[in-house]
Amino acid sequence: MKMHIAGNWTDGPAAQQVINPFDGSVIDEVPAADADAVDRAIAAAYRASERARSAPAAERQALMNRAGALADERVPELAETIARECGKTLREATVEASRAGDLIRLAGHEGAQLYGTGLPLDAHPGAGTQRLGFTLREPCGVVAAITPFNFPLLLVLHKIAPALGAGNAVILKPASHTPLTALQLTEIFLDAGFDPELVSCITGSGGVIGDALSADERVRKISFTGSTEVGNRITQRAGVKKLSLELGASCPTVVLDDADVEKAASAIAAGGYANAGQVCISVQRAIVQEGVYGDFLDALSAKVRDLRTGDPFAESTDVGPLVSEREAERVERSIRASVERGSELLLGGERSGALLQPAIVANVDVHDPLSQEELFGPAVAVTKVASVDEAIAAANGTRYGLGAGVFTGNLGSSIRFIREVRAGVVHANWTPLWRADLMPYGGMKASGIGKEGIRSSVSEMTEEKTVVLHGDV
Repeated sequence: MKMHIAGNWTDGPAAQQVINPFDGSVIDEVPAADADAVDRAIAAAYRASERARSAPAAERQALMNRAGALADERVPELAETIARECGKTLREATVEASRAGDLIRLAGHEGAQLYGTGLPLDAHPGAGTQRLGFTLREPCGVVAAITPFNFPLLLVLHKIAPALGAGNAVILKPASHTPLTALQLTEIFLDAGFDPELVSCITGSGGVIGDALSADERVRKISFTGSTEVGNRITQRAGVKKLSLELGASCPTVVLDDADVEKAASAIAAGGYANAGQVCISVQRAIVQEGVYGDFLDALSAKVRDLRTGDPFAESTDVGPLVSEREAERVERSIRASVERGSELLLGGERSGALLQPAIVANVDVHDPLSQEELFGPAVAVTKVASVDEAIAAANGTRYGLGAGVFTGNLGSSIRFIREVRAGVVHANWTPLWRADLMPYGGMKASGIGKEGIRSSVSEMTEEKTVVLHGDV
């Protein structure tokens, strides 16, 4: 496939292969762009953003609705591409693809609702009654969207759909592992009738493309999902522009003595191993009060043993491969190192290529790297605590703060957890692995800045202008 730059499908000076993580086969090749290609994309996007600024919201919404309908029609094609290049099971990939149309339509609606606010200027001493004030929201201009591999459709849409819905131009840099889904999505917006210069999709090296996008003054907004380390690099290069950064995580789920242990174990079994654990809000840490610790491990073990790994296209597969064999090796090393430091591997952890058997690692110290650093793999670290105080301290005990969950039968404990845990999204009686496309979503601490969720993204991809009308003064 070719990349889309400045209104044209084009090759690059080099190419890179897209690999199926399950069997190692080459699916396709895409261009590897250079700095010149990035410059051409930005120049075209800037031109298109100036044209788009004057377009009525009703026209934008009509285009978004058309794109949503095309996404509905292409669910099977999108799901197959996701499964092939990402390794996600076809069942999970179909769920992801099926959400695309509604998300695009929601972004079109929110982008058409750019409300301003009336200002009570007469409350200011001396202003009188001959002045009226209000605010307007306007598109930023050029938005750069730098996206990860783990949700190659939805996490792309959470950036480019609100950007386009609000009247911006967008330059998409998809993850090198999963560019094909992003290119198919670009086709959808172009087929819907968007200005060809308004949407670019540049494939290639994240270092080359990301650095060039971050540093260019014509780019007014960067929306990035990825590691905290890369987020820091973007921040250092970006200068004066708007940033939304959804970064690393080590999400905890607390299970207190008064919790429904079976419900907690079922939710954590789903929340810890979906997409082979390659989810920012995956349950990485289960923090369990000592009164139910043994029962919880028994219940979780029974459920995890039933998870079947294998070919993403097989109906019987629950957990597909990681995105690459290199990633599977990294996760395997992390589990093994934790066991060498004193943790206990209850089950799983065996690797074959990019497939890794879902693992439970018990008796993990709160300061162990398996608790402290983002794993992004199919393993849950289980830690025993004595009290609610200790559980909250453990939940807060990493540099991250993206999502958190608690299971308890006590409303007071839920409220305390909600108030005291430093995370951007907190769930009572569920795990962090739940997200509605419309809700605000983003982290605290090293997990990032800014919010996604369509309404929040539209707000962050627009700018506020204050207007004052002076009458007979």
